[in-house]
Amino acid sequence: MPKETVKKTEGDAPAGAQVGRPQVPETYGLKASKEYLPWSFAEERLTASKNYWICSARPDGRPHSIPVWGFWLGGTMYFGTAVDSRKGKNLAHNPAVSVHLESGDEVVILEGRAVVVDTQDRTVTKGLDAESRKKYKMPLVLTPDTVIYRVRPRVVLAWREKDFPSSATRWEFAEA
Repeated sequence: MPKETVKKTEGDAPAGAQVGRPQVPETYGLKASKEYLPWSFAEERLTASKNYWICSARPDGRPHSIPVWGFWLGGTMYFGTAVDSRKGKNLAHNPAVSVHLESGDEVVILEGRAVVVDTQDRTVTKGLDAESRKKYKMPLVLTPDTVIYRVRPRVVLAWREKDFPSSATRWEFAEA
């Protein structure tokens, strides 16, 4: 894959986001730079991913991670679960969530807040159904106990293992 690091310009980050280095200890060797991964690096992987790891916290604070199918559409992550599932209960108690992809070589991590989507809004569910049919070759399954969440990013971290730490990039978004 060709090198995707680009010079920092206004076009490198989505509207309302700032791009820079992840906030890590000095021992990681990250230095200020004028070059970061382009936003397309994160967005292409978020769009193409089949499985997304959802990381939430149980009410007692213990972590919970589980893979789900989902969609990256219009700068927003969507996924569903049963309202009484462990992740459903966790997110009802604390909507803070971390979403990451399967690759440790081309890392993308999204942090945000899971917000319940109104499944009666046919505009949203129709779009998700079309995406499910395209991506997973099956319709969106909505049962009475299904809850759909949307996560708009607050922070997105990305890097390539082969050139870490120089590719390490952080996008920080204004609160939505």
